[in-house]
Amino acid sequence: MSSESDPLPVASATHRGITIVASATVLALLYFGREVLVPITLALILSLLIAPLMRGLRRLGLGHTPSVLIAVLALAMFLVGLATVMGSQVVHLARSLPQYEATIHAKAQTLRDMTIGRMELMQGEAGRVMGQLNDRGTDEPAAPATVQRGLVASTSIIPVEVHAPPAGPMAVITRILSSVWVPLQTTGIVLVVLLFVLLEHEALRDRFIRLAGGTDLRATTAAINDAGERLSRFFVSQFAVNFGVGAVIWLGLVIIGLPDAPLWAALTAVLRFVPYVGVWIAAILATVLAAAVGPGWSLMLMTLGLYAVVETIAAQLVEPQLYGHSTGLSPLAVVVAAIFWSWLWGPIGLIVSTPLTLCLVVAGRHVRALNLLDILLGDTPALTMPQRFYQRVLSGDADEIIADARIFLKRKSFAAYCDAVLLPALQLARIDLNQGAISPGQQVKVRSAIVRVIDALGGEARKRSRWNRRASVLDDSSLGRLLRQQRVDASGRWQGPLAVAPGSVVLCVGLGSTVDDLVTEILVRILRDLGIDARHLTIEDIEAFEAEPPPEATPNGVSMVYIVSAVPAGYRERGDAVAMEMRRRFPEACLIAVQLPELLATSEPVTVSTDVNQLASSFEEAAQHAIARFPDGTRHSAR
Repeated sequence: MSSESDPLPVASATHRGITIVASATVLALLYFGREVLVPITLALILSLLIAPLMRGLRRLGLGHTPSVLIAVLALAMFLVGLATVMGSQVVHLARSLPQYEATIHAKAQTLRDMTIGRMELMQGEAGRVMGQLNDRGTDEPAAPATVQRGLVASTSIIPVEVHAPPAGPMAVITRILSSVWVPLQTTGIVLVVLLFVLLEHEALRDRFIRLAGGTDLRATTAAINDAGERLSRFFVSQFAVNFGVGAVIWLGLVIIGLPDAPLWAALTAVLRFVPYVGVWIAAILATVLAAAVGPGWSLMLMTLGLYAVVETIAAQLVEPQLYGHSTGLSPLAVVVAAIFWSWLWGPIGLIVSTPLTLCLVVAGRHVRALNLLDILLGDTPALTMPQRFYQRVLSGDADEIIADARIFLKRKSFAAYCDAVLLPALQLARIDLNQGAISPGQQVKVRSAIVRVIDALGGEARKRSRWNRRASVLDDSSLGRLLRQQRVDASGRWQGPLAVAPGSVVLCVGLGSTVDDLVTEILVRILRDLGIDARHLTIEDIEAFEAEPPPEATPNGVSMVYIVSAVPAGYRERGDAVAMEMRRRFPEACLIAVQLPELLATSEPVTVSTDVNQLASSFEEAAQHAIARFPDGTRHSAR
């Protein structure tokens, strides 16, 4: 190895080492600085949450500072009210628990008899049988039970309990204040930080713009505004949905008669911020209380059913209408984020895990250096549709391609699929083939998968003829001619009858290269899928037909002729000559030049001769020309 290639591994190793050290440093700061970072993070999230309220106050004519003070005061009053409701309900529940003790014991005994009791009964029977077998092998009589009980009674130890004196009023007050001091302290810090964040909103935004990208103010400002609006809209929508669910749960629990309904409603609204499992934690707790309240099981079942119905409606109907079916995060990312942030910041981290991760994903979409976060955590596909097609083809996985394509075809046409997915994927294969990047084994997989996909999607699935498996994916004996040969085997040399209605046949002629043959065959299948009698012929086929026309052939049967090219440079070389020849042979036909764009190539307009009537730059545009020529009622099925 030459010395010029040595620095690359060293630089790569150095870069990896710096990345590892930087990641470890960030994790350490997040963990050890959580006492400072948690209030700041909560304040930033709350600032996005109450941003719509501030904008509404500003539209009413209030200044910036009064709007901030009113918004923060409203938020503080809401938090105090929520804490008061939950605290009073918890006290009421604690006082009511002795009333439910008998019901709890009865139902616990019933459940024990149905589960553990039956297992113990089976074990007792098995033990009795084993004991009888063991008794047969010993002659020593057992000691009388009364004697044993007497010995135990005579040697038992009398337990002595020591009780502390009852606590005084000051001790009780001190214990209560010590338990609520930390939450009160955190809440106060969050509100103070929130106040200053909102008051210094403009200055903070300017500093962040300077830090993130001061050299491109337009792009940075657009990214920050877009991220702020999206995050604010999501947080407001999530807050509204969660507390709307809490209100519906409250009303439902009051109707079915469950005590302390406000507590469970508030708990449901708060826990619903925890992804996936939060609402069901609240549901389990409320269901346990319902089982303890009523002597039967109906209240418990109604409570569980209420949660199931409300959550299903909220998750499947309400949320998709407000902010889409997902948060912009992949499901796995939501779960991993919940584990990660709860490990770093405890219960608060679990609640804010989704908003924090969503902020990181939005940053990854707008900051190129953080694009890795969007790829790993976002729900956008990591590969484009053509790349996904090509990757699946390299793996020989045609079934997955067909399944994805059928989903696409529910929304758009087969021609649109060929333009958006199939043609770019084939061009990716062609690039790799020209560079020698595809092994012979991969060529066979690509060849086989593409044939299956085109057959399945183009409606021409028939028994395939055998082909040379050692042929390349795009050589003269593959794909285009192979696919056309399938129709020739089924319909004859001319791919259909020659005694046809006048002006009912459409010819598709490629310019001769293997790529042109393939895209010409795809166009034929698109047109035949529309019920148009399209046929794939080469110039040699047309010359042979003219030299010895069959007697049953309709003289003026051809209505349109497509001259197809997938390489613009190829059309410049041969297109005009082919157009002139087609005009001479079919003087009344409509000639359409189809010039499909090349991947990663600058599109330059290609001039055509006056023999060409129309131009088309995509499969869909070419199909529209045929549809206009053959409106409904006059198309002739080629099936």
